Amino acid sequence: MTLQEDTKLLSVHNLGCIRGGRPVIENISFDLPGGKALVVTGPNGIGKSSLLRTLAGLIKAHAGSMTLEGAEDDLSVGQQAHYFGHADAIKPALSCRENLKFWQTYYGHPTRSPYQAMIEVGIEDLIDLPAAYLSAGQRRRLSLARLLVSYRPLWLLDEPTSALDKASEHKLEVLMAEHLIEGGLIIAATHAPLGLVDPLRLHLDRNLASEPALDDALSEPTAH
Repeated sequence: MTLQEDTKLLSVHNLGCIRGGRPVIENISFDLPGGKALVVTGPNGIGKSSLLRTLAGLIKAHAGSMTLEGAEDDLSVGQQAHYFGHADAIKPALSCRENLKFWQTYYGHPTRSPYQAMIEVGIEDLIDLPAAYLSAGQRRRLSLARLLVSYRPLWLLDEPTSALDKASEHKLEVLMAEHLIEGGLIIAATHAPLGLVDPLRLHLDRNLASEPALDDALSEPTAH
């Protein structure tokens, strides 16, 4: 698979955040070019989710900087990102169509209609059903469809295969591959393999104190 050339570049330098009065992540630095994915691994509680939430703007960084060049340079990284976290970000009283329409209006940059996005994730028959009646797996797929109704160059995925069956996991692999081919960027925190082709990797380890473990692939784009 050949990734198209792209000028986007996510640069993160010495990023840190504090939660509950203590540092959760410190001195995180990496460069991620368009068309590439970064897989974040490490034990539970090490700060993988906090890193993604900081990039998304949901947690305030107390140190460092982050920029996404080559997209909408006047916007923050979080304003250019889809965040797919543990919570499904779904209003139970709204139908599936209404949920997706809300997020499409909020995000802007529409790409697919709610119905087309639900076809992609295999739950189009449920489009007018209130989200309260969905199973955990169906809710997860509806939340995944949020990424498809509006374009944002950066996908931040926190344990994205949680509650997905094998068919849905395969569909997620396809959608991620398509996003990367189009020049998008993906950062995924996970304990499970995601089927990504040649991703960069960032391993967070308590034994390394404030320094993340960067493998050789991650150090290729730039040296810090």
